[in-house]
Amino acid sequence: MDTDQLIRTLAADNAYHSRPVGLALMLALLAAAPVSLLIFFAELGVRPDVMTAMHNPFFDLKFAVTVALAASAIAVSLHLSRPEASLRGFGWWLLIPAGILVAAISGEMMMPQRTPMMTRLIGKNSMTCMSAIPAMSLPLLAGALYGLRQGAPSRPAAAGAIAGMLSAGLAATIYASHCTDDSPLFVATWYTLATAIVATVGAFAGRRVLRY
Repeated sequence: MDTDQLIRTLAADNAYHSRPVGLALMLALLAAAPVSLLIFFAELGVRPDVMTAMHNPFFDLKFAVTVALAASAIAVSLHLSRPEASLRGFGWWLLIPAGILVAAISGEMMMPQRTPMMTRLIGKNSMTCMSAIPAMSLPLLAGALYGLRQGAPSRPAAAGAIAGMLSAGLAATIYASHCTDDSPLFVATWYTLATAIVATVGAFAGRRVLRY
């Protein structure tokens, strides 16, 4: 190989590795989103009373929680895509959706309720929630792992787990438009369990896919 060819090869290799992780992650998630939407509309669809439900503040709070989870997990995952990065100083971002949930539960507890607490917690869609959110998360998780692979995470399992959380947050945002259980107690229980499942899958996948 002559000198000019070596220079071109090194330049091409450097251009590939310098691809911004944030851009790669965004494009990968945009590519995966239609698959998750296809699963949603093929199996679930938007709840029929969605226009009425929009006047219920607890319906709106579901989206506040899921969007906060997705946004905070994206910020943390981009941080973890850098070599030697740790959760120190960034892990608190993940407490934002939890704080919203605590405030929502407190607000619900102060309101007069005609439905018992356990009924609101268990709801009518717990099993659907536990299966739908992970199912819609998988394409997004694959995209998130591909995007983060453009970086160099030194903690691949942790980065994979956060990728699972951001995927679950996005999937839960879609699912929330179908779910007729609007109680923050339901969201705190079943959305959280579904997110934990996806985060676990992400941790195992990240350990293999994000290792460098």
